[in-house]
Amino acid sequence: MRNTITRAEQSLGISNVAIYQMVARALADCPHSSVLLDVGCGAGNLKPFVLKFCDRYVGIDAVRYEGFPAGTEFIAQNLDEPMAQLEGGFADVVVSVETIEHLENPRAFYRELVRLTKPGGHIIVTTPNQLSLLSKLTLVLKDQFNAFQEAPGLYPAHITALLEIDLRRIAQECGLTDIRVEYSDRGRILFTSRNYPASSMFRGRLFSDNLLCIARRPVF
Repeated sequence: MRNTITRAEQSLGISNVAIYQMVARALADCPHSSVLLDVGCGAGNLKPFVLKFCDRYVGIDAVRYEGFPAGTEFIAQNLDEPMAQLEGGFADVVVSVETIEHLENPRAFYRELVRLTKPGGHIIVTTPNQLSLLSKLTLVLKDQFNAFQEAPGLYPAHITALLEIDLRRIAQECGLTDIRVEYSDRGRILFTSRNYPASSMFRGRLFSDNLLCIARRPVF
């Protein structure tokens, strides 16, 4: 548990606004949900982006971060272990933002996300995009993916690098349908600290630091 907490604390419990906006765009295509479970909720910054899509927001994480919204349901849980305290089919939508890369066994974690999702519900997982121009060039020059370098806030917090094909395969292995990948459309320009300008020219896989995989749990 100590290693899990340490990795969680290194993440600071926050993600980029563009990632939350990406999740909101994906949810806009889903039916309104009674319960949305935010697995790896961090400081709860996703909540204001998804409230209009659900009646009840529940956060679960190894650490309750300072600033987590008052009055919001929170469950303490080592995410490297089964979430046995939650019954199967707990939520209509299960979202996990920038969490799977912090965990030891992504397939076991994904199976837990599926178990917690009601039949007909959706699972949304986001993670760093290893196929962006920035990540590809970092791999060529440094033999490391950009988001997994030994730098503050990265390794050893980020320990599991997944390609989008990995997320698709895991979703398929779990029997999910309607699988698709979307992108944050926000990425850092090579050799600078600036992001690409908001333009249709700089969208999609090559220009996005993060991606999202959304899939549906079949009813039968």
